[in-house]
Amino acid sequence: MRVLADRDVCIGAGVCVMSTDAVFDQDDDGIVVVLVDDVPDTEQDNVRKAVQLCPSGALKLAD
Repeated sequence: MRVLADRDVCIGAGVCVMSTDAVFDQDDDGIVVVLVDDVPDTEQDNVRKAVQLCPSGALKLAD
């Protein structure tokens, strides 16, 4: 599983980082940064939750 982030859409709410800081971080401006190319199996449920909860819709899943 891969997760894609549209940094132009991100509003910096940080929900993704709170869901799984092993996959997401924020830059100095609070904009999402994806830390991994392939989401580890152990984090996939958390990433799905982050995608669902993202208030701006900046996150998308790709297989």
